[in-house]
Amino acid sequence: MPAVSSRGKGRRTVVEINMVPFIDVMLVLLIIFMVTAPMLTPGNIDVPTAGKSSKPAAKNIAYVLLEKDGRVIFKTKNTEQQIALPELQGIATSWKHSDPEHTAIQILADKTLPYESVVQAMAQLQAAEVRVALGVKSSSN
Repeated sequence: MPAVSSRGKGRRTVVEINMVPFIDVMLVLLIIFMVTAPMLTPGNIDVPTAGKSSKPAAKNIAYVLLEKDGRVIFKTKNTEQQIALPELQGIATSWKHSDPEHTAIQILADKTLPYESVVQAMAQLQAAEVRVALGVKSSSN
């Protein structure tokens, strides 16, 4: 039954939403989640492994090798040079403009390297506006 307020001459009804049932349901759900959460066991995620591509490799491709000791090596068909990561954008830009046949630069990172290093190299190459491919450096390289 709605509440009635009397102010002055007329009587006016005050309509409010009863929040008690809503709060009761939410508290029951909270208790259920609190009881069942410790019973859940975290599952293992199967991360895909790196495999070989079925497509042939591009002819004019350069490689950025990210070593686990922090070295960055820019490698083309004819040259190989050790560089600092901030220099990568300029070298990639000059490599792209030297020959229009250049197709992409592939980042080959050691699989024990933090992904942050790969993202920094990828950002440098994208700022140079070259196509970027990712790869995993195998232990035999």
